[in-house]
Amino acid sequence: MDQSWTRHGKTAARLTEEGGLEVRCLGLTTQAKYYKTLLREFFRKHFTPLRPGYGDYSVHIVMEYTGDPPWMDLDNLAKALLDSLTGHVFEDDHQVARLLVERRLTEREGIWLYVMDMD
Repeated sequence: MDQSWTRHGKTAARLTEEGGLEVRCLGLTTQAKYYKTLLREFFRKHFTPLRPGYGDYSVHIVMEYTGDPPWMDLDNLAKALLDSLTGHVFEDDHQVARLLVERRLTEREGIWLYVMDMD
């Protein structure tokens, strides 16, 4: 079921062979709410093979940065990203049973997330 990437602007997503959802957003901003709007619009207009599920989900979020770590609270980033998935991947973010949020020093700035149905 591995699907090629669907891209629009700085956002790309695909469904993986394991049945997960992988999403990338290029670039980085300290305004976490930016990602909520960006991803909601992306899922609504450009990535439509999703139907909200009702079970438990595992979510892994990585903020990738270059140089010094940006002044961004990872909990605010996680909340914005989970809100953007609500109604597209799952019905409500209370369905997230496992959440890992981290930041990594890399060669390219952006946000990476992976969502997997735990059922």
